Amino acid sequence: MLRRVVLIKIAQRLGIPLANIGEALQALPDGRTPNAQDWERLSALWREDLDERINKLMLLRDKLNGCIGCGCLSMEACPLRNQDDKLAEYGPGAQLLEPTTQP
Repeated sequence: MLRRVVLIKIAQRLGIPLANIGEALQALPDGRTPNAQDWERLSALWREDLDERINKLMLLRDKLNGCIGCGCLSMEACPLRNQDDKLAEYGPGAQLLEPTTQP
């Protein structure tokens, strides 16, 4: 039981939603301590999501000094990335970083 609590805390620190953690824990066996194969299956469930978030964070970090696609037009690079604020029609926020609709 303690291992599951530790897993929940670690997953939360990684930003995994509690609902996803609960779903993953349901895949673990009842009545016995999870083994290495159980943990491998569990981590595989989160790997793609974590890789995607890591890539987004690296993109944000690398573009922090320039335009990150927010549509603010406050930097010289913005007219090159978002001329005439055309991305505003797709909604607020960093449309090139996290598009809600394909620009």
